[in-house]
Amino acid sequence: MKEGRLRVYLGAAPGVGKSYAMLEQAHEWAQQGRDVVVGLVETHGRAATAALVEGLEVLPRRAVQHQGVALEEMDLDAILERAPDVVLVDELAHSNAPGARHAKRWEDVVELLGAGINVLTTVNVQHLESLSDVVAAITGVRQQETVPDDVVRRAERVELVDLDPGALRERLSAGLVYPAERVDAALSHYFRLGNLTGLRELALLWLADGVESALRDYRREQGIGEQWATRERVVVSLTGGPEGETLLRRGARIAARTAGGELLAVHVLPQDGLTRSESAELGRQRELVERLGGSFHEVRGEDVPSALVDFARGVDATQLVLGASRRGRLRALLTGPGIGATVVREAGDIDVHLVNHARAAGAQRLPRGGALSRWRLLMGFALAVVGGPVLTWLMSHMHGDEALVAHALTYQLLVVGVALVGGWWPALFTAVLSGLSLDFFFVAPTTTVSIAEPMHVVALVLYIINGLLVSWVVDQAARRARVAGRAAAESELLAHVAAAAVHGESAVPDMLLRTREALGARRVELIKDGALVAWDEEPGAEAAPLPVPDGVRSRSAGGLADLGPAAPGPAAPGGEASAGGEHAPSGIDASGRIPCLALDGEDVQGEPVGERAALRVLGGNATAADRRLLHAVAGQLAAAMEHARLQKSAVESRVVEEADRVRTALLNAVGHDLRRPLAAAVTSLGALRSEQVRLTLEDRRELLDTAAEALETLTDLVTNLLDVSRLEAGALAVITQDVRPEDVALAALDELGLGPAEVRLVWPEEPVLVLADPVLLQRVLVNLLANALRFQPEGSPVRLGLSAFGESAQLRIVDTGPGIEPGRRERLFQPFQRLGDTDNSTGLGLGLAVARGFVTGMGGSIEAEDTPGGGLTMVITLPRSAPGATTGTWAAVRPRPQHGHAAQELNNPALAGETKKDAQA
Repeated sequence: MKEGRLRVYLGAAPGVGKSYAMLEQAHEWAQQGRDVVVGLVETHGRAATAALVEGLEVLPRRAVQHQGVALEEMDLDAILERAPDVVLVDELAHSNAPGARHAKRWEDVVELLGAGINVLTTVNVQHLESLSDVVAAITGVRQQETVPDDVVRRAERVELVDLDPGALRERLSAGLVYPAERVDAALSHYFRLGNLTGLRELALLWLADGVESALRDYRREQGIGEQWATRERVVVSLTGGPEGETLLRRGARIAARTAGGELLAVHVLPQDGLTRSESAELGRQRELVERLGGSFHEVRGEDVPSALVDFARGVDATQLVLGASRRGRLRALLTGPGIGATVVREAGDIDVHLVNHARAAGAQRLPRGGALSRWRLLMGFALAVVGGPVLTWLMSHMHGDEALVAHALTYQLLVVGVALVGGWWPALFTAVLSGLSLDFFFVAPTTTVSIAEPMHVVALVLYIINGLLVSWVVDQAARRARVAGRAAAESELLAHVAAAAVHGESAVPDMLLRTREALGARRVELIKDGALVAWDEEPGAEAAPLPVPDGVRSRSAGGLADLGPAAPGPAAPGGEASAGGEHAPSGIDASGRIPCLALDGEDVQGEPVGERAALRVLGGNATAADRRLLHAVAGQLAAAMEHARLQKSAVESRVVEEADRVRTALLNAVGHDLRRPLAAAVTSLGALRSEQVRLTLEDRRELLDTAAEALETLTDLVTNLLDVSRLEAGALAVITQDVRPEDVALAALDELGLGPAEVRLVWPEEPVLVLADPVLLQRVLVNLLANALRFQPEGSPVRLGLSAFGESAQLRIVDTGPGIEPGRRERLFQPFQRLGDTDNSTGLGLGLAVARGFVTGMGGSIEAEDTPGGGLTMVITLPRSAPGATTGTWAAVRPRPQHGHAAQELNNPALAGETKKDAQA
């Protein structure tokens, strides 16, 4: 029997329209005359979905009793007996009731396909087995019902039903996905904008993987060998060396340039059957690959370039990243092209990146001295000692007077070659030695040092003089080139240091690194006021105890401490003053030297940096030119430290300026906003005390109410002013404890005198504990609820909801008023902001600023969001208490209300159904 075909409608979340799209396809096929039946479709109370079910044949469901509860499941046997052409089976990941033939609905679908029945089904991306961990990380909810990826991949067609996250939230708010009592829970929990965006990306990438797999199969079937770069796939070659981290980060940046890029790291092992232990460096790089979201692979092969290219082609790589060769020129000349050059030649259409790194060509050390290096000098002598005898042996087969010119020119060529390699002294040695060899072996009489012809004497002398002149010219050219190279290197270093100095403190580590490399030092330290504040040392240096002056703080390599102002250090030893009448920095004598215990035979140089710091260089055998350079670097370091000090002063000045602005605004506001309630209170009380005015009982009651209202307003204003003052001074006392949010909510509602008609509570079934200060939290809720009620349309209650998510909980105050433009929301939390409200009864505009300060002090956050459909939602996020924790002693701080509107609302049986549940499919 021919197996049936499977079509899957994949969605990022519930409510995107999977079932709707499946039913539309069923109607289209039914109109074409195909036999289509509904095995099971869950409408979830959605009218549009239920309307589409009408007109299709619906098979009865099978009734199941489980623990006294009546359940309805798909009747698999009825579908097999009916044997339609197409059957609709909703919710592929559903778990069947105990006692069913199969534990999972997808197993029912597999049986239907085996019976030759075509199946249309739906599934959400969070139910795919391979993505369960990622979905749990995004949503905080681990799915219990999953489907093996292979079941979905075997489908003839997988259609993604996509919907913008904002549009889905609007559908949810309009009641088109869940009942009204579950909307707040869904919006604040599973259907948060970030969650939906992440799930949508997962669905797109999972579907793209399937498309790519199909494309790969097509290329293999059609024999297409070249790469089709449909997605960036970057392979990084790791040798286990210290350059691996640099290569991985470069590869990750390349992969991140396009959506869906992949990072793969590969290490080639020898093909000898032996498994070598993984180096610590390679182990750290493996962990870095995982943190960067990539995968680590090991392959075997004797030919490393071929193994790399074969792996890259096997995974359809588009980019291959390798480190530049660490071999010197001589080694490369003797051993042939390196791995990088071979990979470039064999990679074909794969782009190859050769990334430079610190170990590739060594540190950028300045050239030393004005003459040729000792290595070149030795190479020149070696060439003379080896080349002379070889040339003599080769020319021994040439005889006759006419051959003498060829002999002389050949020796002259050797002198020039030695001069180019080793300079003056090897060339002088070669000229004299070749002259003697020419006389001894080729000038008659041979095998003697005597010369028969006078002209031969002249020729021999001219030959030696010519060789000496050529050697001198080459040596002078080499000296000048070396001096020019050092000058260029010094200029580059000083330009880099000068440019870095403008970045202040952040540039100090880089400046020390460049200085250490340029001077070839083992370690460079920056000491300020007797404290080691920054340093750089040679990679791989022995972790020996580092001698530093007394008072230096011990820190790990490569550290950087605060370079800001510090207290003046003690005077230099002996109390001697440095130039300018100021004491030398602590740990530095009057000459600028820094006393320390260097390693055996190690040179130590010191250079003052400004008035209270110094630069110390350990190792490197600094020359006079190096000391001049060190002096220039010290000047730039002083400028960088001064720049950092000025930046810190500017920040402090801005803080003072902001405080002055707040105080100015406070004075301006107090003069007007306090005058009105004061005037009202004084006027009312004055009228009551007046004996000249006859007042009725109603008039007296009205005046008392006016005075009471004015005094309450004054109390609120003064309280907010005191709160702002404490927040600005950092003196807010916060005592966090385990708190039940419903207790605080009831107290806030009771304080405001609100009941079910004004505020509707939407609370979870399971108790939730948060870490908070109950007194401060009540103040925050009172403020936010009062603001929400001010803008809420009359007759519609404000919603106050609670939801738990991972290690945090959220309180949401939802109104459906006019809302606030996104660009103006952050201004809500600034002091003295009324956003255009000129009603003096609204206070000084301090409430939300105080609320944010309170919530931040409790370790939480408060944000403003759009209410889907219009309005503003204030979201308070607080940390949850640890599991098993008990409620705190909040009742001892502020008595819990035992009666009143709020208590009646929470205990009202009519509200028992308004609880939050996880918004899952």
